[in-house]
Amino acid sequence: MMVLCFLSRALPRVRQSPSPLGRQLCSASRNKPVLTLFTKKPCPLCDEAKEVLEPYKKRFILQEVDITLPENSGWYDKYKYDIPVFHFNGKFLMKHRVDIQKFEDRLRKLELQSEGSQ
Repeated sequence: MMVLCFLSRALPRVRQSPSPLGRQLCSASRNKPVLTLFTKKPCPLCDEAKEVLEPYKKRFILQEVDITLPENSGWYDKYKYDIPVFHFNGKFLMKHRVDIQKFEDRLRKLELQSEGSQ
């Protein structure tokens, strides 16, 4: 199951799950940032990137966007030669490989902002 909580602004064609479980997961994870992975099958570099991010998986929501689907043709045109591409909360973060320092810095910054607003 892919949970799409607050990406409606970043990915206009994506809708929130109408199921009770989907709504429940979305509300429970509102404070977690969303890391969007633009990918396609097969993508060995994407698989490698997900392995690198594995230790952090409880601190963010991973949203995968298959750029080969017809509804994602705009993303395909933009990223067909660059996957994996990552957006963090709807903003470009990195491409080709995980820059773990950049990712950690952005994640820590968002977590500190979230703590400060509570």
